[in-house]
Amino acid sequence: MVSVLTKIFGTENLETAEDVVQQTFLDAINIWKLKGIPDNPSAWLFRVAKNKAIDIIRRNKFSVQYDFNDNERKLLTSEYSLAVTMDSFFKEELVKDDMLLMMFACCHPGISEENQITLILKILCGFSTAEIAKAFLTSEDTVSKRLYRTKEFFREHKIKLEIPSVHELESRTGAVLNAIYLLFNEGYNSTNSNDLIREDLIEEAMMLCKLLTENKHTQLPEVYALMALMCFHTSRSNSRLTAEGEIILLKDQDRNKWDRQLIQRGYEFMDIASFGKYVTSYHVEAAIACEHCTAKSFEDTNWKRILEYYEWMCRFYPSPIKELNKVVAVMQVHGAAVALQAFEKIQDKKKLETFYIYHSIHGEIYLKLNQLSEAKIYFGKALQLTQSERERTTLKDKISKIDAMKN
Repeated sequence: MVSVLTKIFGTENLETAEDVVQQTFLDAINIWKLKGIPDNPSAWLFRVAKNKAIDIIRRNKFSVQYDFNDNERKLLTSEYSLAVTMDSFFKEELVKDDMLLMMFACCHPGISEENQITLILKILCGFSTAEIAKAFLTSEDTVSKRLYRTKEFFREHKIKLEIPSVHELESRTGAVLNAIYLLFNEGYNSTNSNDLIREDLIEEAMMLCKLLTENKHTQLPEVYALMALMCFHTSRSNSRLTAEGEIILLKDQDRNKWDRQLIQRGYEFMDIASFGKYVTSYHVEAAIACEHCTAKSFEDTNWKRILEYYEWMCRFYPSPIKELNKVVAVMQVHGAAVALQAFEKIQDKKKLETFYIYHSIHGEIYLKLNQLSEAKIYFGKALQLTQSERERTTLKDKISKIDAMKN
């Protein structure tokens, strides 16, 4: 919806588009509470947003705020053609194209990559400032400043919604994929929700990536690799929680509940992703996820190969998060003592100190070493940092078991 409205009002008036969307959803909350949810909620929302946009244009008929001089929007200036032209902008078959164009506008080369991703998560994916802050391991104030700077850039440069030129396409697609990847991760393991798994965010991420696979300009190897990665991970969703919503660890999951159709789709996307001259981090992460999906049991998992993948990724695409994930594979292959050494060698550990999984893995290592007091300390630090009730319950259980073992 934001994409369509931005196409109408221009990127320099992005806040107008956001205001229309916000007011539309407020109307939905108030009206649906009284009259019930309509048969087609999506159509209702788009109709209300369209009418609000028409009202704004009529109220500002003699204003210079909105520049409708281009051929596509010129008919919005006439009362005779306003409604019909507005209908054409909201045609269902064009909405997906507008979302793709908006993704690339957010990834203009004049905007830093962090600001690009922040804007996509906010505008297209509906992330709150807090959720974006968690995704970036940064503060909400920093995220707010990034959003302000990016909107100022749009106001100054009036960026058009269009597919970038061929030589720009690769770099700008990378930023789009990174945003989709972060969105999927938030859905797969939510940081600010009572539900560990947010299917709405997972579906949104997969839908955005599917748009890229369907457009001839963005059918790149890394796009298919990310799609494969998401298929493999999503295939395990039904086995990750108990009926009461508690977390089931990978080694205890019922693999009969894994979605074999999604796994097969993952294989197919992996095959397509094999063309091209380079291997991206999405290819490697998809290969790791594929190993888990292929193994008949946790014990049959080829951890040596998974460790090789992590070592390759840390060499060519280094980051503290990837090094932390490698530590888990090291523990499976070489044991907790070697894992502790690998943990201590992680570069830029300060970036992970506010990340609960960092302390949780540290606790797991000490638990394996039977150093219970140290394990309890780090599980306690993880407990203080996570806002997920499901994760908090799991960590409390670990601490309780340690207390029982000590007694």
